[in-house]
Amino acid sequence: MGAGARPQFGVAKPMRGGTATPEQSKDSGSSGGEQFPPLPANAPTATGMSAGSSDAMSRLDERMNTTHSGESQVGGFEASVHKIKEQVLPRLLERVDPEAAATLSKDELSEEFRPIIMEVLAELKVTLNRREQFALEKVLVDELLGFGPLEELLNDPDVSDIMVNGPDQTYIEKKGKLIIAPIKFRDETHLFQIAQRIVNQVGRRVDQTTPLADARLKDGSRVNVIVPPLSLRGTAISIRKFSEKPITLDMLKDFGSMSEKMCTALKIAGACRMNIVISGGTGSGKTTMLNALSKMIDPGERVLTIEDAAELRLQQPHWLPLETRPPNLEGQGAITIGDLVKNALRMRPDRIILGEIRGAECFDLLAAMNTGHDGSMCTLHANSPRECLGRMENMILMGDIKIPKEAISRQIAESVDLIVQVKRLRDGSRRTTNITEVIGMEGDVIVTQELFKFEYLDESEDGKILGEFRSSGLRPYTLEKARQFGFDQAYLEACL
Repeated sequence: MGAGARPQFGVAKPMRGGTATPEQSKDSGSSGGEQFPPLPANAPTATGMSAGSSDAMSRLDERMNTTHSGESQVGGFEASVHKIKEQVLPRLLERVDPEAAATLSKDELSEEFRPIIMEVLAELKVTLNRREQFALEKVLVDELLGFGPLEELLNDPDVSDIMVNGPDQTYIEKKGKLIIAPIKFRDETHLFQIAQRIVNQVGRRVDQTTPLADARLKDGSRVNVIVPPLSLRGTAISIRKFSEKPITLDMLKDFGSMSEKMCTALKIAGACRMNIVISGGTGSGKTTMLNALSKMIDPGERVLTIEDAAELRLQQPHWLPLETRPPNLEGQGAITIGDLVKNALRMRPDRIILGEIRGAECFDLLAAMNTGHDGSMCTLHANSPRECLGRMENMILMGDIKIPKEAISRQIAESVDLIVQVKRLRDGSRRTTNITEVIGMEGDVIVTQELFKFEYLDESEDGKILGEFRSSGLRPYTLEKARQFGFDQAYLEACL
């Protein structure tokens, strides 16, 4: 090689795609054809897009050119009943003592109202048929004792979420899909009064000084209210409804949320007092999973649940729910989850269950898991088991705890046994996507082992996501805990 000549690292061969000619194959060895295999039949050509791609682009164009009104439409029969209600209600209120009415049940109130409504309708010279009369009675009773237009949505078992975005727009979730609801409120004042009525039931309040409030309904449904000036479209109410019938792990398996083996493994994990963290996004079914797991707790154990707004409904005889308290007008008297966890340790619990951890109370829960309260559980927001561990570390660091990060990681690794990851997929179905064990520490990293995983395969023509639940076939690290309760053989068979 002459001075100044560039060193040669082999001769560069031209890149070739598709099928190689015999000469090319001979020249380039077998690499060209294998490295760049033939393109699929529907691949884009130089002149245009593939069939699949053009179909996707046409869907985007359609979405871009569609206009939505965004307002709830109340039509036909309902509209006419609401119109009459507006005329009848003021006159009815003149004839009724609200305090006396509040002491009656809905059925008793309907009986009392019937002659008065007939009298008012006669005054207004309005004649109604039997069906319209019943509908009017129901609307008026809901207005005075219930939650007005929300009542029919709350009584519909198919509705799982109600989202009120101001007086003119209400969305509901049915079978995992969001649709606009056919209800409207009279005006902002009407909606605000209903929001007040909901939060007052649990001793909370909502106004300009405290524009945010969490509450619950009698059936355990969770409610969040946010009012102006924070909400720009008027009062916003979000209601997460819970099913009347308690959901079990077997029911989740039948819904397709998990496989038979996953169901067995979770039953054993709940019964064998493993410390479980349920991780997932908003509306993915974390609370439902926690309620289902609680069915496996021994009836002889004393269980304490701690939440911001009590929504857990454990299926246990010895269960004591505790709820936090927001500060008063002077900003005093707040009782946090951390305070309740510390107090719960003095109440001789066998297990402590936290509805959701959001901050430094995570450290108190880990301390409880490490001090003889095996089988404690909690939920938190995270997208994967690995991210869940990272969030737990970050939440403890958010508090003013002067502990090195490595010590926090070690405490998490020693406390948590299983992470159950739940996800709400884009077709509205909820699946248990991962069951992961926390094994311990390796250096300063928490080591995990995946026992089960949901593998996405395809999507059906009607938009349903197809996939399968796979077991990793690994011997579970938590087998020793299962052995103490006599479930080691069944646990091993479920995981392999």
